[in-house]
Amino acid sequence: MNDLQSDKILKRLSSLYPVWTDLSLHRPRRLLSKLGHPEDGLPPVVHIAGTNGKGSTLAMLRAGMESKNLRVHAYISPHLTKFHERIRISGSLIGERELAGILEECEHSNCGDPITLFEITTCAAFLAFSRAGADYLLLEVGLGGRLDATNIVAQPALTVITPVSYDHQQFLGDSLAKIAAEKAGVLKPGVTCVVSRQHPESMAAIKSRAAEVGAPLLVQDLDWTSELRNGRLEFSHNSESLTLPRPRLAGVHQAENAGAAIMALKHLGFGTAAMEAAVTRADWPARMQKLNAGPLVEAAGQSEVWLDGGHNPAAGCALAKSLEAMPARSTHLICGMQGNKDIDGFLRFLRSAADKVYGVAIPGHDASLPARSVADAAAKVGFPSETASCAEEAASRISENLGSGRILVCGSLYLAGSILMENA
Repeated sequence: MNDLQSDKILKRLSSLYPVWTDLSLHRPRRLLSKLGHPEDGLPPVVHIAGTNGKGSTLAMLRAGMESKNLRVHAYISPHLTKFHERIRISGSLIGERELAGILEECEHSNCGDPITLFEITTCAAFLAFSRAGADYLLLEVGLGGRLDATNIVAQPALTVITPVSYDHQQFLGDSLAKIAAEKAGVLKPGVTCVVSRQHPESMAAIKSRAAEVGAPLLVQDLDWTSELRNGRLEFSHNSESLTLPRPRLAGVHQAENAGAAIMALKHLGFGTAAMEAAVTRADWPARMQKLNAGPLVEAAGQSEVWLDGGHNPAAGCALAKSLEAMPARSTHLICGMQGNKDIDGFLRFLRSAADKVYGVAIPGHDASLPARSVADAAAKVGFPSETASCAEEAASRISENLGSGRILVCGSLYLAGSILMENA
């Protein structure tokens, strides 16, 4: 079995995509039944939904749990550089041989029936998780919640809903209430949910669903708080207060994600040491990550280079706040986005925090906006803008014109993944 075997299988599985794409659980339920119901053999699950912050919260939870020498499975999406990143078995990325094996097993059991790639690979992940002992499974929702393939887990140990904002409206609805209602589909009777700060419209939908199914809520600003103060993280729950180091993950918005992780750990019975490890040891690539080596860094000359995969208006707002909290420097954006994203909304928030945008296409990604479309969208919201053939060309031009400044590559996890392939 060679190194490309899993990629070949994934390509075959992609061809099974149903003609009519509906969010539904019937396809993965059918396949899981043929596989012997591996979803019934999972370790205690922490199920994480939301629009922004799911991955960062998961990364902090994993760091806290693993600091106690626990075995932790994790499931995320999408991946950045290789598919194996989606499935972590007891702390380590799934190996090529094991990944190819479970994909082939699912392909054989599916018998060519229509199924989405996410659905069949989620079934494969459940199969792998059920065969390896662990203390917890951290399970990230792919899209929405109510009809996401991960929601087949009937009785998680805990659920988490990170901030809900506009994204994937074609599937989830055109209002925050509708989107939040879909996210709140992960709520289960009697299972506590940790809820991050929400827009009132989203919070109302979550509370309504919680009351309907009988799910207790632990809500930010009501039951717990988390904020940066004097370079430290201040967390409180009921009458207890805790002062921790500033989160290792960069960005002011990580205080909120850290709070959700800490509240989750506290509810699960973990102590202060695990909570401190959650904020000091977590690693989550392409979320306000500073790049230190590689062709892009070399092209940038004296300018520092940051990378973030955020791609919706809420992410743009969070990025702007993070940039504004950093030491003052002239900041230029290298931006590439998919055609189905709200590029105007994303860039509008960043106008106050950056000086210029260089539009690029996402390499090897058919759904990418052309560089000219990105530049035009940037100009529409008030940015001086240019196009570049690639991120390295943009960085070189910025270096020539700016000298020493700050570059932020942003707009897409797919763009971030292509950057991380060659830069670290």
